[in-house]
Amino acid sequence: MNSLIKKFEAILDDNGVLWGDELKNRAVHVWDEAGIEARAILRPTTTAQVSAILGLCNELNQTIVAHGGRTGLVQSSITAADDVIISLERMNQIEEIDEVGRTMTVQAGVPLQTLQETAAESGLFFPVDLGARGSCHIGGNVSTNAGGNRVLRFGMMRDNVLGLEAVLADGTIVTSMNTMIKNNAGYDLKQLFIGTEGTLGVITRLVLRLREAIPHDETAFIAFDTFDQVTAFLKYIDGALGGTLSAYEVLWHDYYDLVTTLPATNKAPVEKTRPYYALVESLGSAVDREKFEAIMIEALDAGLIADAAVAQSGGDRAAMWAIRDDVEQFFRYGPPQIFDVSIGIRHIGEYVDEVKRRLTQKWPDHHCFTFGHIGDGNIHFAITVPNADPEVHRGVEDCVYEPLAPRNGSVSAEHGIGLEKKRYLSVSRNPAEIALMRHLKHSLDPKGILNPGKIFEFVG
Repeated sequence: MNSLIKKFEAILDDNGVLWGDELKNRAVHVWDEAGIEARAILRPTTTAQVSAILGLCNELNQTIVAHGGRTGLVQSSITAADDVIISLERMNQIEEIDEVGRTMTVQAGVPLQTLQETAAESGLFFPVDLGARGSCHIGGNVSTNAGGNRVLRFGMMRDNVLGLEAVLADGTIVTSMNTMIKNNAGYDLKQLFIGTEGTLGVITRLVLRLREAIPHDETAFIAFDTFDQVTAFLKYIDGALGGTLSAYEVLWHDYYDLVTTLPATNKAPVEKTRPYYALVESLGSAVDREKFEAIMIEALDAGLIADAAVAQSGGDRAAMWAIRDDVEQFFRYGPPQIFDVSIGIRHIGEYVDEVKRRLTQKWPDHHCFTFGHIGDGNIHFAITVPNADPEVHRGVEDCVYEPLAPRNGSVSAEHGIGLEKKRYLSVSRNPAEIALMRHLKHSLDPKGILNPGKIFEFVG
């Protein structure tokens, strides 16, 4: 053990290696205070150091797992006692902002919120946004192809990355720091590392696409009597806003009631008497407050919605988004199982009803809180059942995942597969797809040292 540590210390500076108590005092996840288990945490400051670390690990057949902000929800950064962790937390520099080309070049350890705020200082806008913005790192966002609140307009992380640099399992540095929106010269190699959860390489640097800052932000909280209204209003509002619809976050009554009832401190912007609610956001200059309010009144008169509250200030908007983001309320009934699935919008209502029916049949006293980015077909469940041993956990997973298969849904909309979902990968990917994934893994990581056991089992 000490000889291995000395080899890593020879690559890094005095603060570059954490082991022993320094390692165990670090929490495994932002929601889990248990100490990390691993041989060491390696904290490089340059791509060259990352390359040297991976080259050494490859030579020694040492398994290695990349860490960012540790906010993932599928156990993709979980480590065993024999693993080594490479944390990009000290590679946290914003290297360049090109205001003309509207790009930002960053290191992988930059927190998402820092990136967003830095772009805003230059009159620019980075659209990917999620509740963990203050903790998550951009490299982790890219490695999981994060989605978040504005996917229906601006796409997922994949749609906002122009270029990247990554280090392969043997230490080879692949630098593809493209700054152009259009570059059709051969294979788009960055796609090998986006959404593959650190199993094919470690991302070190990125070129991100920015947009011009958007001058108007209008937000409303809507109530519905039926799920047919939810989907009908989505189509209506998208057309009425003329392309400025940026978020359509739907909350089932169970979630809305949870986050607006003490001990939660959020105030309900509309009465808590309806089965469905939506947070609607319009970003753009084409729709001002007066027009936005007129659109809501027209929808109310047409019977498309049951009630609405329009934000009158930045404080109102922040309060509405706080309702959507207050996911820590899930823990009120014990540690929940968090689910992230995707399905065709036309199937969402019946699918959620089936999941809840299955849960009630098996565990009448369960708690299930439902919300999601319905504009892009993404649903989240937070489910707590009594006496949740591993067998019960698996039964809950079956309730959620089995109804996806006949509807061609996905077990992961934006969180990835990790350890948690790999048993269900075949629900969403056919044998030929999985075989090709395995072939790519063998080609780029023939010894299987990168994030071992995640997504699927590696067979050497």
